[in-house]
Amino acid sequence: MVATIQDHNFSEEQCAVGLTAALNVIDKWKATPEQARSILGIPESTYVYAKKQPLGWSVSLDPEQLRRISVVLNIHAALSAVFDNQENIYGFPSMENHNEFFNGRSPLEVMAKGDLVSLNETFKRIDSLRVS
Repeated sequence: MVATIQDHNFSEEQCAVGLTAALNVIDKWKATPEQARSILGIPESTYVYAKKQPLGWSVSLDPEQLRRISVVLNIHAALSAVFDNQENIYGFPSMENHNEFFNGRSPLEVMAKGDLVSLNETFKRIDSLRVS
């Protein structure tokens, strides 16, 4: 059996660490706050609180939000495996892509649609670059 996020009970502190990491990556992708919130499925209040990161902060996240964080971090890992330079690792998500799936949109635009299917499909397309 494959372990999933739903199989784990993450503490609120662990959730905060994951959310911080995902937001740092998304910020480096040059996403707007609205895009970041849409990608991660979090409300504005959670976004604002996470950006302030008060000492010892924690947050409760639902399984879908945790899944979204996981996908973002996996996209970052895939980009880091494909590209050697930071400009491409962080710039690729905002570049126009004429692959059939993206149809001239950037991966960031597709992910920011906000649905989990678009986020997962974006990861699959980026991850497939590892073997190309």
